Amino acid sequence: MAKIKEKVSGFVSTAKKYWDSPSQGNYIPYREVANISAAGFGRHWTSLLASEIALSASNFLVGASIGLKPVDLQIMLTVANLVGIPIAFFRGWYFDNHNMKGGKFLPFIIRSIVPIFAISTVFVWLPYEDWNYITKAVVVWFFYMILQFFLCFYNEGFEYFQQVITPNAQERANVMSITQIIYSLAPSVTNLVVPTIAGRTYGIDNIWTYRLIYPAFTVIGLVISLIFFRKLKERIILPKKRKEYVRTWDALREVAKNKYFWIVNSANWIVFLESACGVILSWTFVYAYNGAKDDYLGLVNTIMGNAGLWSMMVTPFLIKKLGKRNLLIVHNICNIILLSFLYPFYQNIVVLCVIFYINTFLNTFGNIYFPNIKADMRDYHQWKTGVRVDGLFGTVGLIGTPIGFFTGMIIPYIYEINGIKEDYSVLHNDALRNNLFEVLIICSIIGACLNLIPYLFYDLTESKHKGYVKVLKIRAMFSDFADGNLDDAQLHETMDIINEARAMEGADKKTVDKTALKAARSLPKSTDEEKELRRQAIKAAKAQIKAVREFNSDLESLPIVVDELNKFNTKRYMLKLEAARRTVANGLIYEYDGKAELQTAKDLPHSTKEEKEIRADAMALARTKAAAQKVIRKYGAENIVKPDEKEYDKIQEQPSHTLAQALKVRRALKDYADAQAVYKAATLPYENARTLIEEAQNFARFDEIERIYKETATPVV
Repeated sequence: MAKIKEKVSGFVSTAKKYWDSPSQGNYIPYREVANISAAGFGRHWTSLLASEIALSASNFLVGASIGLKPVDLQIMLTVANLVGIPIAFFRGWYFDNHNMKGGKFLPFIIRSIVPIFAISTVFVWLPYEDWNYITKAVVVWFFYMILQFFLCFYNEGFEYFQQVITPNAQERANVMSITQIIYSLAPSVTNLVVPTIAGRTYGIDNIWTYRLIYPAFTVIGLVISLIFFRKLKERIILPKKRKEYVRTWDALREVAKNKYFWIVNSANWIVFLESACGVILSWTFVYAYNGAKDDYLGLVNTIMGNAGLWSMMVTPFLIKKLGKRNLLIVHNICNIILLSFLYPFYQNIVVLCVIFYINTFLNTFGNIYFPNIKADMRDYHQWKTGVRVDGLFGTVGLIGTPIGFFTGMIIPYIYEINGIKEDYSVLHNDALRNNLFEVLIICSIIGACLNLIPYLFYDLTESKHKGYVKVLKIRAMFSDFADGNLDDAQLHETMDIINEARAMEGADKKTVDKTALKAARSLPKSTDEEKELRRQAIKAAKAQIKAVREFNSDLESLPIVVDELNKFNTKRYMLKLEAARRTVANGLIYEYDGKAELQTAKDLPHSTKEEKEIRADAMALARTKAAAQKVIRKYGAENIVKPDEKEYDKIQEQPSHTLAQALKVRRALKDYADAQAVYKAATLPYENARTLIEEAQNFARFDEIERIYKETATPVV
């Protein structure tokens, strides 16, 4: 008990100390952690009713209450996904190019709240009881599409926001764990209260439950969301120069080259099978006991939510211990084993609840590590390409839509061939229900095995990510210095990174020695004085171990930082600079012989890593020249003119607070971008060469930056 009081006291004192300003090395004060938690709580209740509106055979509202057939629902979902593709492209473009105050994602969250509440409330109050089947299906689909337009902005905006709350990966995991523990109280309350009330009134598969009970919660969520989302802040590492327009297809081409994108998305495309058995718990309570245990479902859901609570508490520690990739693999292996146990015991309701409790515990790991994996993937992409893409990153995932059309039909088809059509009451039949459950469990086991395979190739470690973030800060420093936008705080933070890297060059990895910790724990603890001495000794020993591990992590990220600082001294970049200077000497628009240069590049040696990189650079340059050559011949050199940048500034200054304004701005930007695209394609070899030369010149001014750093006083925090 004394230890618990001590830990609580320590947490309270730490929270007070860092309430308004973050601790060293972190970015988020505790006040903002509290605001994120409250905002997340409101988010769940705001979208509570909206999230119940789904074109899914397992959905109680649209399936069992309104009475639409499983395969028909899947066809409706497929059509909705097809229509949603251009909408998703627009959403991704808008995320990356909008001009609203408040951040890159937060404005979308705030502006989507009221429409979500209004549309979902109108949806459930429509008179479905008086309509024929076709009318119901058409109206459900239409409202679903309108709702998804706003709901996707809301949910994706919140997902992306969580990924940019801090560039520190471990801090991001810690904050997400704390905030999710707090705002998971929202689903804990609704999972207990709503099914309990429904079980004692209309029933979870009766539309009156959704007309009367759900809206009460969404109103509260709406108010909470509007208050707290306005108090949050985004943190993205970018130079301070004017934000450039991101063309959709350019961004998509670059994202498609990101190997981690393919790993993550290929896993997502086959994960549908793993969740097949997710309906077994709720369907058992609703249909296996002829309604006698309906009102227990709320209690069971609350207990399941409790499993998620413990999971969120331990996930940051597991990430720190194992790393996100290893935790993901361990999670999937445990799920395969657990699902295998489910098959012989699913008819025992106690064992069923225990298995689903453990399954919920395991699956909740993903609530923390998946957003962090996606954030790491975007930072890697920015390091690799020099372009920050967020919204359009998700849009490229639509490339798997055709796969989803096929895979999405499998589970509804299984439902129908096992007797479930528009009448879900057939699930009261024990033989039919048990046969279906066994098929779903087998599907889930297969899905869990398939989902594991892609992540065996995921190698973006925490140390690598730390190196990429450091490089982004270094590049931003050089760019901001050249533009005259470098402030003292940024200068000192980045120079400390560089000096630390210099000091660590040639160092060896340290051994984590726990001898001092063991000795501290063996100290006497009879009196209060001895207990305090022991506590201080343990604290000091743990701090030493933490410092050693931090040093080893920095040492692993060191090559990424050193390679960046020394790149213009390597043979590869010397050759790139030579080629760049020749390209610039040819002039802005030049009739290249790209095909011949490409063949010459292909003939270069490629035995060593350095030779492969040099050959790849030469081939990339030749392909760029060939593309420029094609554009120049198509339009004629005399017709290729650079659009006036003042016109771009005028377009950007136009208001885009409403959808109509945004569409008007988008059309103007598209016309400008089309003209810019022709000019850019024709002059890309020249511009790329000029950019590389400027970057080399910026790096050459390092002595000047270092002199200012030494002369500058302690930075203002």
